[in-house]
Amino acid sequence: MGLLFETRVSDSLWIDSVWTCRSERVAEMTSVATETLGLVFWEQDGTAYAGISGPESRCGTAPVPEGAAFVGVQFAVGTSLRAVAAPSLVDRGLLLPDVTSRTFWLAGARWETPRPDDVEALVDRLVRDGVLVRDPLVADALRGHRPAATERTLERRFRASTGLTRCAVRQIGRARTAALLLTAGECPSEVVDKLGYYDEPHLARALRRYVGRTARQLREGSGGAIALDPTQRTTS
Repeated sequence: MGLLFETRVSDSLWIDSVWTCRSERVAEMTSVATETLGLVFWEQDGTAYAGISGPESRCGTAPVPEGAAFVGVQFAVGTSLRAVAAPSLVDRGLLLPDVTSRTFWLAGARWETPRPDDVEALVDRLVRDGVLVRDPLVADALRGHRPAATERTLERRFRASTGLTRCAVRQIGRARTAALLLTAGECPSEVVDKLGYYDEPHLARALRRYVGRTARQLREGSGGAIALDPTQRTTS
């Protein structure tokens, strides 16, 4: 066994997904690029940890502590932490201090560590206290709406709230969707047509950069442990 992932979507406008994971006999995993930041909580050998996971501009490898149990939340695109500039978190994360099995410290206050079903309640409290902020202009642009802003303003808002360019956000989301479709059994040509890639080599380059797998590996489930749950939604 490797990584036992479970992921669910959320009704909250502030949350993209909530996930749990247990690691079994795996030293490292492929970390798929992501356009959002998140919070992650885990326990190993009776010690509790918490951290902020930043956006990742490309795939990489990450160590996995054996026998650890994780609870995590990925925020929706456009959601950021007021106290930490999103660009400073790109391709890195932060361990949070003074963590116990029940509480963690963030933005000058102590918060209750959530169970998987409590994540929305925690996020609601963070929003009420102004710890989490959201740029609706970014979210609207990703949904295809034409915002009342210049391209320069829109690009600046994307960089401020995600640390990434608007183009990078779209490319990362599309590559992850492609990976999930391939994992579900769709063939590369179908994915190319569905997601608007130029051709299969274009898809292959995107998968190599953002997912760290070939289309064949994704369809076969080979290549080792990867932070990609097939039950995630497959719409960008």
